[in-house]
Amino acid sequence: MKKYILGLLVLLGVTISAQESTPKVKTKLGVIRGVYEDGVDSFKGIPFAAPPVGEFRWRAPQPLSHWEGELDATEYGANCAQSGWGGAPGTISEGSSEDCLYLNVWKPAYVNSGANLPVMVWIHGGGFVGGSGSGAGIAGDEFAKMGVVLITINYRLGRLGHFAFPALSAEHPEEHKGSYAYMDQIAALQWVQKNIAAFGGNPDNVTIFGFSAGGVSVHSLMTIPDAKGLFHKAISESGGARDGVLTGRPIKEENASAFYPLSAETIGINFAKKHGIEGTDADALTNLRALPVEEIVDSGQETDGEGGPRIYSGPILDGKLVTETAESAYNAGRQMQIPLMIGSNSAEIGGSFVNNSKTKEELFSLFGEFKEEAQAAYDPDGSKAFEEVITKFNTDWVWGEPGRFAARAFAEQGEPTFIYHFGFVPEPMKERMKYGAGHGSEVGYVFNNLDARWGNPETTPEDKKVAELMNGYWVNFAKTGNPNGDGLPNWPVYTKNEGEIMDIQLDGEAVGKPDPRKARLDVVEKGVKLRNKLQSRGI
Repeated sequence: MKKYILGLLVLLGVTISAQESTPKVKTKLGVIRGVYEDGVDSFKGIPFAAPPVGEFRWRAPQPLSHWEGELDATEYGANCAQSGWGGAPGTISEGSSEDCLYLNVWKPAYVNSGANLPVMVWIHGGGFVGGSGSGAGIAGDEFAKMGVVLITINYRLGRLGHFAFPALSAEHPEEHKGSYAYMDQIAALQWVQKNIAAFGGNPDNVTIFGFSAGGVSVHSLMTIPDAKGLFHKAISESGGARDGVLTGRPIKEENASAFYPLSAETIGINFAKKHGIEGTDADALTNLRALPVEEIVDSGQETDGEGGPRIYSGPILDGKLVTETAESAYNAGRQMQIPLMIGSNSAEIGGSFVNNSKTKEELFSLFGEFKEEAQAAYDPDGSKAFEEVITKFNTDWVWGEPGRFAARAFAEQGEPTFIYHFGFVPEPMKERMKYGAGHGSEVGYVFNNLDARWGNPETTPEDKKVAELMNGYWVNFAKTGNPNGDGLPNWPVYTKNEGEIMDIQLDGEAVGKPDPRKARLDVVEKGVKLRNKLQSRGI
């Protein structure tokens, strides 16, 4: 396959160079020195904005200065400051820092500037409080071997990425406020537009893709005016699309909503008070900026003690950068008009993720007049365990139905739209994933980096087949806006009437067919509309 792609590039007239042992690229700000390995050039730890520290904490990304000599891009930069899972109080995870606005690039070693290869930009997940653009699991080597320039990025996390405070809102009125994470993502995409041609990438053929919070970010970027024109296709993996999960808290109290009754500024005041900072003036903001980064991260706590005042906001609707939620934009047809690929996994998460129901009866009762329809969709003969039912419900409510809602919004605008449902579970993981593929399961297959998967299970022949399949679909979509290509099962375009999707089944077979979840998603859609109606009445 790799030799075939190399030969095809020759036929297409792509410039191919003799491989140097030390690859170098001249960007707008200076020369970058990377690493060559197995047909791929990689450049890691490239800064795309000034360090957001000191006076630049809670400021829009600031421009970099030109550097002298060669920038060493052979090692990853720091991850953005975060607690890490189970981090000790007063610490941040090893390898993380407030100075973290770095990106990484992988390209085929045989191409020069002007090759016009498709570009893909990965936005990592982690609930906007963790994760990074670094690591073996999301290394771009396999994408590069398929003729893609692959980029992964960092963006500020937690209170460093989403924060509001009255004095902060008042300073620098010319700058956006609130969701610094989205500003970082936009700054990285602007860097791509200015520099990616030097790596052989086409700035007019950029696909953004991400999972979980990265998938949410994809939806946000498709609806943020400042991001328009910075990318041309999008893939959201387990990114939802409905209001209520990692979306759109108003910056000011007067704009509070049923989903978010507490404003981001009020949450910022709560955080200041926790650290003994009173008032909301410029002096209070100075004191906040003087806090050590470990106290800003604050062990990743979202409330001041169990049941205490909220101290972390998540994404913020400031009215200038983020002007509306994705659901609002999709309902009105105001999103970017670009091809979309979207999907989720078969058993994303269980337990009390959405609600605190303890029995099937309690869960189905939440559907009100649609109770019997919900029962028929999720447990038609009454034999399923509650754990399986709640897992499927959580998956459909947060990811499955919202993904279909988003797909319909794009399909109705005439844009090429493709839905996937990833249900493959390899044999060594079936006991652990007894109800289907969990949250993030698809990522290792998309990147074709199976040896770096979470838990690192033994790689099976079926694993390898699915990885080549998924990576192939993603590459094709980046190239043409259509995932289909030679040697791959046909993935039908999604339309509301036909409702066909690509189902990656439990056994790894890929089948284009009507969505097998239709009855479940239909009743969830009714439940969403019922909830919205009750909330609009203040119930």
